[in-house]
Amino acid sequence: MRGPANVVFVRKQTVPCKTHAATMREFPCLPAEANVTARPRIVAALAEAQTRLGRIVLGKPRQIRLALACMLARGHLLLEDLPGVGKTTLAHALARTLGLQYQRVQFTSDLLPADLIGVSVFVRDSSEFRFHRGPVFAQVVLADEINRAPPKTQSALLEAMAEGQVTHDGATHVLPSPFFVIATQNPLEQLGTHALPESQLDRFTMRLSLGYPDAAFERVLYLGGSTPPQVEPVMDAAQVLAFQEAAAQVYASPALVDYVLALVHATRTSSAFAAGLSPRAGLALLACARAWALLEQREMVLPEDVQAVFTAVAAHRLAPAGTRTGTDSLAALLAGVPIP
Repeated sequence: MRGPANVVFVRKQTVPCKTHAATMREFPCLPAEANVTARPRIVAALAEAQTRLGRIVLGKPRQIRLALACMLARGHLLLEDLPGVGKTTLAHALARTLGLQYQRVQFTSDLLPADLIGVSVFVRDSSEFRFHRGPVFAQVVLADEINRAPPKTQSALLEAMAEGQVTHDGATHVLPSPFFVIATQNPLEQLGTHALPESQLDRFTMRLSLGYPDAAFERVLYLGGSTPPQVEPVMDAAQVLAFQEAAAQVYASPALVDYVLALVHATRTSSAFAAGLSPRAGLALLACARAWALLEQREMVLPEDVQAVFTAVAAHRLAPAGTRTGTDSLAALLAGVPIP
């Protein structure tokens, strides 16, 4: 595939036809710090984070990398699977590895929005109400079994996820930064579950499924006992913010943007889906592709980066119109959309 006049896309690397300085003159929107090979500490920290997470969640390197990409893209993550396959373990290990403040909220049928956001308490000495912050005021919030709570409580997360703030009694409270929601949900056929509304599903940048582990990794898990190894952080909040900014600066050529646009438009014209992807979904796809390219230690987004994150970003936003599953339809769509 060919992009701009001086760049040739190949499967594993980008080959400039001129010098890097010439590329910078040709594309002024490509900042000097976008070259990840000049930032070994970012590369080393992200690689170490993946290694340590791999010691906790065994045999799931792709899901771990997608979860990290979701965080780098400033998104939110939905983990959907059967109970007991490691969803909560991944969320807790991710927060510990990134060195972020972590809160877990167990969503139940009687959970109220105030249990999540916080409440105002009357202080008699000062004769005023004071807002006591709820668990949503953390850098990583685990909404465990989110679809066991009623829709009213689920929707309490909408403003937090979309705008990084919550409103209570007419006052706006800014959430900490970075802010990353990881929600787990059980399959809808299980008892006591409620479907997430489409508006909230769209706020989750990715949806992942861990699945059962391979027999070899499950054997290692059994031999190691039920207590997972301790996780030491490899970075802190300031570094996470810097890495998110680095991901946002990874260069996406006009040709690459055209490819993202073609995929988004293909979902809107395909008879396999009831409705296509929104512009918000397209922006999320591009942001996650940039983050994936950073994890691949590249300075530029390739079509393979878009393809790597496409299903995780798009599947939960698209309702199948026929008998085929959403995953099968997305695979067919990816195969049918040419790289411009």
